[in-house]
Amino acid sequence: MAYTLEINGQSHEVDLPGEVPLLWVLRDTLGMTGTKFGCGVAACGACTVHIDGVAVQSCQTTLETVDGPVTTIEGLGTPGAMSAIQRAWVEHDVAQCGYCQSGQIMQAAALLAETPDPTDDEIDAAMWGNLCRCGTYPRIRAAIHTAAKTIQAEG
Repeated sequence: MAYTLEINGQSHEVDLPGEVPLLWVLRDTLGMTGTKFGCGVAACGACTVHIDGVAVQSCQTTLETVDGPVTTIEGLGTPGAMSAIQRAWVEHDVAQCGYCQSGQIMQAAALLAETPDPTDDEIDAAMWGNLCRCGTYPRIRAAIHTAAKTIQAEG
């Protein structure tokens, strides 16, 4: 069956079965490899994307259930310029191996869209489902606070 998806502001038509996970549509069909495969059971957060502004795990979101515009890590920010959260990630040298970071950033961006000045407890609650094997959680939290301040200053 053919599905039309809006991804990062562009329309994409894919002819795939509805039960195909969005993760594989993004990676294998459309070549958007910034969204990572981690566990396949929505337990690690590496595959986090936004659907209509809400953070979801694309490994467990089927093509037939996508009901709004999709934003991936490739669509965060503007062409040629990083978003405030991406700049904060660099400033705080968050990435170690880097594998989980696109999911971490997408989850953090959703948090900041909903809670512009989160507390440590709010950050921990929002980020709990995004695992980092390298343990960069303190730098992630610091980067989120920096991004929140930057967004407020630029607002």
